[in-house]
Amino acid sequence: MNDRATPDESRRRRLENDALPAWRRITEGEPRWAAALAIVAVIALQLALPQRLNLSSRYLLPGIELALLVMLVIANPLRINRVSRPLRSASLTLIAVASLANAYAAVRLVTDIISGDHKVSAAALLATGGAVYLTNIIIFGLWYWDLDRGGPATRAAGTRQYPDFLFPQMTTPDVSDPDWEPRFADYLYVSFTNATAFSPTDTMPLSRWAKLAMMIQSVIALATVAMVLARAINILN
Repeated sequence: MNDRATPDESRRRRLENDALPAWRRITEGEPRWAAALAIVAVIALQLALPQRLNLSSRYLLPGIELALLVMLVIANPLRINRVSRPLRSASLTLIAVASLANAYAAVRLVTDIISGDHKVSAAALLATGGAVYLTNIIIFGLWYWDLDRGGPATRAAGTRQYPDFLFPQMTTPDVSDPDWEPRFADYLYVSFTNATAFSPTDTMPLSRWAKLAMMIQSVIALATVAMVLARAINILN
């Protein structure tokens, strides 16, 4: 039996695909460079932290992250359009390792502030707290980007109908580019607004994992900002 689509069937499928909004239809996949630069920024911020905030060696976890990033870039360098379980596992592992490193740094920073260990200047404390806070924003942006509708490759394949995040362009398509689809910058913005407002703003989480992830991010951001600012003000006084 021949499973190949006839020319008429292929044309019908193309027409059906074109009739869908861009975020629902099959697309060429988003460029990798934005997410790759974000991961490089995370590695740089981790390396800039004081040694006491590193889980082990200063270079161990950042080295693992860099190795996984290089592997992903070599395997799928330009556009993220290959639906591959090994590549997806590597991508999620990379984000998980970065999350582990930053979670340890955040917990250790808050613990040091509460216990009064490691006397530092207000400027140094604010710089360290800012690095942890900024890393938290980037990492959760990566989580949202790599989990929404199965990740960027699956979104490009158009295989999942229901989104985990409802962006304004999905509900008001008449005021947005008809070819709009969420990319890494959109998820980074969601992460930034959630970390600064401690709640969703214009983009709503729909699935339970998305709601829980945003809740966890808000808790981490609130604890980091509150403790660091309070300690810095106390040092200045």
